[in-house]
Order: sequence, then C-alpha cells, then structure tokens
Amino acid sequence: MSGKSRARANGEGSIYPHRNGYAAYVWVTTPAGRRTRKYVYGPDRETVHRKWIRLQQESQRRPVATSTPTVAEFLDYWLREVIEPNRAPLTAATYESLVRLYLVPGMGGKRLDRLSVRDVRTWMNGVQKTCQCCAQGKDARRPVERRRCCAVGNCCRQLPSARTVRDLRTVLRSALSTAQREELIATNVAKLVSVPSGRSRKPKAWTSDEARTFLESARSHGDPLYALYVLVLVLGLRKGEALGLAWEDVDLDGGELAIRWQVQRVRRALLRRETKTVASDATLPLPVLCVTALRLRAERQSGDREAAGAAWQGDGLVFTGTLGTPVDPRTVNRAFSARCGKAGVRRITVHDARRTCASLLADLDVHPRVAMEILRHADFAVTMEIYTRVSSQQTRDALKRLGESLG
Repeated sequence: MSGKSRARANGEGSIYPHRNGYAAYVWVTTPAGRRTRKYVYGPDRETVHRKWIRLQQESQRRPVATSTPTVAEFLDYWLREVIEPNRAPLTAATYESLVRLYLVPGMGGKRLDRLSVRDVRTWMNGVQKTCQCCAQGKDARRPVERRRCCAVGNCCRQLPSARTVRDLRTVLRSALSTAQREELIATNVAKLVSVPSGRSRKPKAWTSDEARTFLESARSHGDPLYALYVLVLVLGLRKGEALGLAWEDVDLDGGELAIRWQVQRVRRALLRRETKTVASDATLPLPVLCVTALRLRAERQSGDREAAGAAWQGDGLVFTGTLGTPVDPRTVNRAFSARCGKAGVRRITVHDARRTCASLLADLDVHPRVAMEILRHADFAVTMEIYTRVSSQQTRDALKRLGESLG
C-alpha cells in the first residue's frame, strides 16, 4: 500500500503494512538505558493502532524490554545471578530443586511478560493434584526389577505437601519480584494467587524421664553420638551446630562452649559454614553432664585416631567418623531414631529433642527470656509460641485445681 492510497490518521506515522497484516514501532528506552525500536504486529490497522497506543503509554511510564525471556530462561538467570551469590548454599540448592522439578516443567515455556494470574493459579491447582512420582518419573528411574508403583501401573499418589506448595509460590514470587525490579514485567502475578495454609505439625517433646532414659541407654551402649545427644537435650543445640563444633570452640576446664559453625549437606557434599543467623552465635556455660560427655567423646576420638593411623583425615571437629571425616546429618537422624527404639522411648526427631530442652526449661520455671538466650532465638515469639509448651502434667494439675475450686 502506497502512502497516497490512504491518508494516515493523526499519530499513525509508524504504522505500515507487514506481510499479512500490519506492524508498528515505538522508540523506547530499555532497562539497560539504550534507545531502540520495539515492534507490535496485528492482522489489521485498528488492532495494531491499539497496541501502538498502549506501547506509547507504557514507554512514557517506564523503560521497556524489547525482548522478553521465557519463564525458564529468566529462572535460570535468577538462580545463577541473584540467588547463588546472595543466599546460603542450602537455600540456593532448595530453590534450584523446586525450579527444576516443578516450575520449569509446569510453566517454563511461557513468555515471562504473558504470565497471568490464571496461569499461575491453574498450574498450582494442578500441582496439588498430581502424583510427583509419576510426573518426575521417580519409579521409572529405578531398575526394572525394583519398580513397584507408578512405572508398573500402580500409582502411589505421592502428592506434594501444603508446605511444598507454599514454597513453590514463595520461589516464584521472589523470582517475579526480581523481574519487576528489572522492569521486565509490570505486575507480580504470584502475589495475587492464594495457597493452602496447611496445618503445622504439633511439636513433640519428651518428659524429663524419657530424656533421661534415652541418654542412659546411649551412654551404657557406648553410642558414639552420646555427647551430641547431651548437647541437643541440655543446651538446645541444633543438629548442624553440634556437627560443626570444633575442639577449639570447647573449653572443658573453663566450662564453656562457643557456637559459631554448622555442618550442612548440600548437593551431596558436606559444608561447614557459619551458623544460621547472628543470633545463633553464642558462648554457653557447660553443665557437668556436658563436660563429662565431651570428655568421653575426646577419649573415643583419640582411640579412633590411633586406630586409623595415616588414614586419619580429621581437622579438629568434635564429632567425626572413624577416619576423622565430618558426620553426615542424615547419619545422625538414622542413629537417633534407632536409639529411640533401643531405649524404648517415643520416637521423635532430633529437632524435637531441641524442643524438649525448651519444654524442660519451662517445666523448671526458667524465665522465657533466659530460655530464649539458651536456645538463641532471634525472635522472642518463637520461644513462646513454638518451643515452650505447657506439659501434660501441668495441664492435668491445672484442670484438677479448677475442678476442685468449682466443686
């Protein structure tokens, strides 16, 4: 179509015929600060004109990206350039797993700026109803003779937990917030999608008798992790903090212990790194029970070092394997569970044993502020709402007194 065949409407100087329709361009400033053209296309002049007007308005409000990545492309950039350099290794590994297993397969091919609230809501609803063993091919990756569920037509219905669904929304929302700051999108659609709140598991804790029975069983059987159990139950150490403890941080004669490091398993490797938060660092006094347990640990480690000889690989950690290597946190989980069975006490997790420390402090009428210092919580509300629980015995006593007063 020639310029004389139709008079151009006011402001339509950049609209022109293109292939089977029309095209237009607007001069925009990109997020990188460069001036360039951005094009819009449509089947007719009216459609292109509407797009052209919207693009003009958008270019006046903010920088405009001339090429938009897919969700998968942006998430790859976000993990590499934003998360890896700025987050803890375990957090980065967790984000990478959620992106690889859920986000990219579900929405990776979608163009980032075209991702809508409906897209995210539909995907999240689908994830909650989808067996992840089937979706991720978990059973199919097993050797043929060991396949037992989804790969042989017997779906195991391994649905993601409410916590996993919430984590997926958190990761996507964080990524889209970065895209919004970099002016690739105008709205963070993940913020507009609701997720199930779920019900948190009620924390378990032992009574003082159960804790005592457990420790007596570990000591009488010469459990190599006996001292670790003592530190968790008496001082409330986290599992990783106990595994990251070095002898240079322990003063047995002075009766003090400094908490500064932790051991975590990240991508099949054990890393010794700084503790969870600044509030986690502390120097705590050592009760006699802890000093005795650590002396026993030192004697056992000395025997392991002598037996290993030149094969010893220790670098000063308190808790090590027979060759001096760090102990895997998963090994502690298995050993703790096995010891519960041998001691004949209720099975709880290692973290529940830390909660037991808080519960026992509450039963002894230790002030919550003191308990907060021992457990090294950054927020006092955590101490009050999560860890310190009124024991069932106290509940029974309170109800008994109430009944007597009403009777």
